[in-house]
Amino acid sequence: MIQPIIILVGVSAAFLLSNALIGHDRSFAIGYGALALMAAMVSLTFLWLWARRATPLAIGMFFGWAGAASVIGWWWMFYLQGNPHWMVEAPVPFIMLSVYFVGAILHFKVIWQSFGLTGSGYLIPVGVSLALSVLAQFTI
Repeated sequence: MIQPIIILVGVSAAFLLSNALIGHDRSFAIGYGALALMAAMVSLTFLWLWARRATPLAIGMFFGWAGAASVIGWWWMFYLQGNPHWMVEAPVPFIMLSVYFVGAILHFKVIWQSFGLTGSGYLIPVGVSLALSVLAQFTI
Protein backbone atom coordinates (compact mmCIF):
# COMPACT_ATOMS: atom_id res chain seq x y z
CA MET A 1 0.00 0.00 0.00
CA ILE A 2 2.93 2.33 0.51
CA GLN A 3 4.01 2.24 -3.14
CA PRO A 4 0.60 3.35 -4.54
CA ILE A 5 0.45 6.18 -1.99
CA ILE A 6 3.94 7.36 -2.96
CA ILE A 7 2.99 7.19 -6.64
CA LEU A 8 -0.24 9.10 -5.92
CA VAL A 9 1.66 11.83 -4.09
CA GLY A 10 4.21 12.06 -6.91
CA VAL A 11 1.63 12.20 -9.71
CA SER A 12 -0.48 14.72 -7.78
CA ALA A 13 2.58 16.90 -7.22
CA ALA A 14 3.47 16.68 -10.91
CA PHE A 15 -0.04 17.73 -11.95
CA LEU A 16 -0.14 20.59 -9.45
CA LEU A 17 3.27 21.79 -10.63
CA SER A 18 2.14 21.50 -14.24
CA ASN A 19 -0.98 23.50 -13.38
CA ALA A 20 1.18 26.23 -11.83
CA LEU A 21 3.64 26.31 -14.75
CA ILE A 22 1.51 25.89 -17.87
CA GLY A 23 -2.04 26.41 -16.61
CA HIS A 24 -5.12 24.37 -15.90
CA ASP A 25 -6.35 23.76 -19.43
CA ARG A 26 -3.08 22.48 -20.86
CA SER A 27 -2.30 20.42 -17.76
CA PHE A 28 -5.75 18.86 -17.83
CA ALA A 29 -5.52 18.09 -21.55
CA ILE A 30 -2.08 16.52 -21.16
CA GLY A 31 -3.30 14.38 -18.26
CA TYR A 32 -6.49 13.38 -20.05
CA GLY A 33 -4.60 12.48 -23.22
CA ALA A 34 -2.01 10.43 -21.37
CA LEU A 35 -4.75 8.64 -19.43
CA ALA A 36 -6.69 7.80 -22.61
CA LEU A 37 -3.56 6.38 -24.20
CA MET A 38 -2.55 4.41 -21.10
CA ALA A 39 -6.09 3.03 -20.80
CA ALA A 40 -5.90 1.84 -24.42
CA MET A 41 -2.57 0.11 -23.73
CA VAL A 42 -3.90 -1.52 -20.55
CA SER A 43 -6.99 -2.63 -22.47
CA LEU A 44 -4.90 -4.27 -25.18
CA THR A 45 -2.80 -5.99 -22.53
CA PHE A 46 -5.95 -7.50 -21.02
CA LEU A 47 -7.14 -8.57 -24.46
CA TRP A 48 -3.83 -10.39 -24.88
CA LEU A 49 -4.20 -11.99 -21.43
CA TRP A 50 -7.73 -13.10 -22.35
CA ALA A 51 -6.48 -14.60 -25.62
CA ARG A 52 -3.88 -16.55 -23.63
CA ARG A 53 -6.61 -17.63 -21.18
CA ALA A 54 -4.54 -16.23 -18.31
CA THR A 55 -7.45 -15.14 -16.11
CA PRO A 56 -11.27 -15.20 -16.35
CA LEU A 57 -11.44 -11.53 -15.40
CA ALA A 58 -9.29 -10.46 -18.37
CA ILE A 59 -12.19 -10.00 -20.79
CA GLY A 60 -14.04 -7.81 -18.28
CA MET A 61 -10.87 -5.80 -17.72
CA PHE A 62 -10.45 -5.46 -21.49
CA PHE A 63 -13.96 -4.06 -21.91
CA GLY A 64 -13.65 -1.83 -18.85
CA TRP A 65 -10.36 -0.30 -19.91
CA ALA A 66 -11.45 -0.08 -23.57
CA GLY A 67 -14.55 1.80 -22.45
CA ALA A 68 -12.44 4.12 -20.31
CA ALA A 69 -10.00 4.73 -23.15
CA SER A 70 -12.85 5.45 -25.57
CA VAL A 71 -14.82 7.80 -23.34
CA ILE A 72 -11.77 9.65 -22.04
CA GLY A 73 -10.30 9.77 -25.55
CA TRP A 74 -13.55 11.18 -26.93
CA TRP A 75 -13.56 14.02 -24.38
CA TRP A 76 -9.85 14.63 -24.95
CA MET A 77 -10.43 15.01 -28.70
CA PHE A 78 -13.51 17.14 -28.00
CA TYR A 79 -11.39 19.51 -25.93
CA LEU A 80 -8.43 19.58 -28.35
CA GLN A 81 -10.71 20.40 -31.28
CA GLY A 82 -12.27 23.33 -29.43
CA ASN A 83 -15.58 21.69 -28.49
CA PRO A 84 -16.92 21.25 -32.04
CA HIS A 85 -20.69 21.29 -32.36
CA TRP A 86 -20.77 18.05 -34.35
CA MET A 87 -19.36 16.19 -31.33
CA VAL A 88 -21.86 17.63 -28.84
CA GLU A 89 -24.78 15.43 -29.85
CA ALA A 90 -22.96 12.70 -31.76
CA PRO A 91 -24.25 9.19 -31.02
CA VAL A 92 -20.75 7.64 -30.97
CA PRO A 93 -20.24 8.09 -27.20
CA PHE A 94 -23.25 5.82 -26.59
CA ILE A 95 -21.33 2.96 -28.20
CA MET A 96 -18.32 3.84 -26.04
CA LEU A 97 -20.48 3.88 -22.91
CA SER A 98 -21.85 0.49 -23.98
CA VAL A 99 -18.33 -0.93 -24.07
CA TYR A 100 -17.73 0.51 -20.60
CA PHE A 101 -21.02 -1.00 -19.36
CA VAL A 102 -20.05 -4.43 -20.65
CA GLY A 103 -16.82 -4.22 -18.66
CA ALA A 104 -18.71 -3.31 -15.49
CA ILE A 105 -21.33 -6.02 -16.01
CA LEU A 106 -18.64 -8.66 -16.54
CA HIS A 107 -16.90 -7.49 -13.37
CA PHE A 108 -20.12 -7.85 -11.38
CA LYS A 109 -20.57 -11.33 -12.84
CA VAL A 110 -17.08 -12.44 -11.73
CA ILE A 111 -17.60 -10.88 -8.28
CA TRP A 112 -20.97 -12.65 -8.01
CA GLN A 113 -19.43 -15.97 -8.99
CA SER A 114 -16.52 -15.47 -6.57
CA PHE A 115 -19.10 -15.59 -3.78
CA GLY A 116 -20.23 -18.96 -5.13
CA LEU A 117 -23.49 -17.53 -6.43
CA THR A 118 -25.19 -18.45 -9.69
CA GLY A 119 -27.90 -16.86 -11.74
CA SER A 120 -28.35 -13.31 -12.92
CA GLY A 121 -28.27 -11.60 -9.53
CA TYR A 122 -25.05 -9.89 -10.59
CA LEU A 123 -27.27 -7.56 -12.62
CA ILE A 124 -28.74 -6.05 -9.42
CA PRO A 125 -25.94 -3.43 -9.04
CA VAL A 126 -26.41 -2.52 -12.71
CA GLY A 127 -30.14 -1.99 -12.20
CA VAL A 128 -29.62 -0.04 -8.98
CA SER A 129 -27.00 2.17 -10.66
CA LEU A 130 -29.29 2.88 -13.60
CA ALA A 131 -32.24 3.59 -11.30
CA LEU A 132 -30.21 6.00 -9.16
CA SER A 133 -28.90 7.73 -12.28
CA VAL A 134 -32.41 8.13 -13.68
CA LEU A 135 -33.63 9.41 -10.31
CA ALA A 136 -30.79 11.95 -10.16
CA GLN A 137 -31.49 13.07 -13.72
CA PHE A 138 -35.12 13.82 -13.02
CA THR A 139 -34.93 15.12 -9.46
CA ILE A 140 -31.76 17.18 -9.21
